[in-house]
Amino acid sequence: MVYWYLFLVYLKIGLLGFGGGYAMLTLIQEEVVERYGWLTIQEFTDVVAISQMTPGPIGVNSATYIGYVVTGNVWGSILATVSVMIPSFVLVLVISLSFAKFRSNPHVEAVFTGIRPAAVGLIAAAAMLLMNEENFIDFGSYIFFGLTLVAVLKNWLHPILLIVLAGLGGYFVYSGIF
Repeated sequence: MVYWYLFLVYLKIGLLGFGGGYAMLTLIQEEVVERYGWLTIQEFTDVVAISQMTPGPIGVNSATYIGYVVTGNVWGSILATVSVMIPSFVLVLVISLSFAKFRSNPHVEAVFTGIRPAAVGLIAAAAMLLMNEENFIDFGSYIFFGLTLVAVLKNWLHPILLIVLAGLGGYFVYSGIF
């Protein structure tokens, strides 16, 4: 039965996840943490961190990991991953077949003009969702956040390098070495 629920949850997430993986985070948390209790908020936060550090879309990466955790095997990973991708695949297929014909249609342009800021709002909501006591455990967490934010906005360092540096910094600060 868990496979059926996993399929439906990730089909729903894939269908309603406009704006990409970060926009999906609120819906993923609502389903896997709050509704079904498959993960704790701490585990969910860890999944988000791991999904950001691994290649590929965050929604797909998190589906793969959560599918495995929920079922305890690779079939759960495959099911959740495929389920979250089905709506996007079908939508992109349909759009690609008709986009050239309707690209300059003012109604289509109006729809996309409305969707863009909503997607930004969903991403901002995901950022606010992750600003919790599991991620900001002390003042040092705010320093890591602030330095990373400034470094990204100023294009000082590549995001991958920032992740590595933050991991090293976290190791030294929180393992008791310093």
